[in-house]
Amino acid sequence: MPSNATKNIIYKTPIAQLGYNFIAKEYLPKGKDEYYLRNQQERSGRNYRHLTAYEIEVLVRNNNTSDNWNNIFVGESFNPELVKNCKFNGLIRIGKLESICLSFSDLTTPVGLYNSNIISCDFGDNVVVDNVNYLSHYIIGDEAILININEMVTSSTAKFGNGLVKDGEDENKRVWLEICNENAGRKVLPFNGMQPGDAYLWSKYRDDEAFLNKLKELTEKKFTTTRGFYGKVGSRTIIKNSASIKDVWVGEDAYIKGANKLKNLTINSGDNEGRTQIGEGCELVNGIVGYGSRIFYGVKAVRFITANHSQLKYGARFYYIITFAIKIRCSTIEFFSWLQLNNLLLRGFKFIDILFTRTTS
Repeated sequence: MPSNATKNIIYKTPIAQLGYNFIAKEYLPKGKDEYYLRNQQERSGRNYRHLTAYEIEVLVRNNNTSDNWNNIFVGESFNPELVKNCKFNGLIRIGKLESICLSFSDLTTPVGLYNSNIISCDFGDNVVVDNVNYLSHYIIGDEAILININEMVTSSTAKFGNGLVKDGEDENKRVWLEICNENAGRKVLPFNGMQPGDAYLWSKYRDDEAFLNKLKELTEKKFTTTRGFYGKVGSRTIIKNSASIKDVWVGEDAYIKGANKLKNLTINSGDNEGRTQIGEGCELVNGIVGYGSRIFYGVKAVRFITANHSQLKYGARFYYIITFAIKIRCSTIEFFSWLQLNNLLLRGFKFIDILFTRTTS
């Protein structure tokens, strides 16, 4: 008989719990429920109501199911005819659904929720969700389009690429960027908004323990260690034909198509800073993508930060990297040396192609 160490551990819970208890009771503040952070994140100001008996009848006729119809809330101008072949669990909130189509590039699709398994999510006005096999704990913005996605999940300990550990987690869960050398002696904590100067100071003054502890403290103060934040897809963002998306925060007006794997990321986009695009075959894990970035054609990146308007293409491979205003194609890059470039950085040089400690084409 195989030992337990060689077996997958399968946990069993009552089916009635599917979509609930996102935050374990021991991590809930006194007087709060599991939705208190979700309600803070959902800033639309939209007024929701319960479904009417007629709307439930239409939803059932259209082959939809729910563990509890009373836990589905909708906005005004909700059209139940635009929800078909969906399975709902947990608290669901749906905005306005109108009989219109949304078009982007060569894609035109009718508004509504179709052929999807949806767990505890919020949807803005006139969204499209079609053939999403597993969508769990996300807040979807207005006129967002999600089509042909295998799984899109947020865990209660999601960090979205920041170097945190959530309440109750072991320190070994923290993600560090081991830059400058291969011995992790100059590692830094990544965070959304990190600048080259931040990484330089953190990696340079390793003998000042009080300074390093203060940098770590400031990072943890900027991003709370509280469990229970939902993933986000910003308004007018399109995600299609992608395989696995977990613990990812996506800004507005992004375009993601054909990605293999996106995990533990912040993808900045919109806000007049630039629309970000991620293309076919990309696999991005434990990172932060800058505004207006273009990442296409099989790029693989692990533990990284890209500056705004970076371009990564044609099979580039990144490990433990912080970039600034770059265009890179067909390279494998590891342990980027800030120290070799810091003089040029501090003088304000702008790079299209840059030097690395180890580069193989």
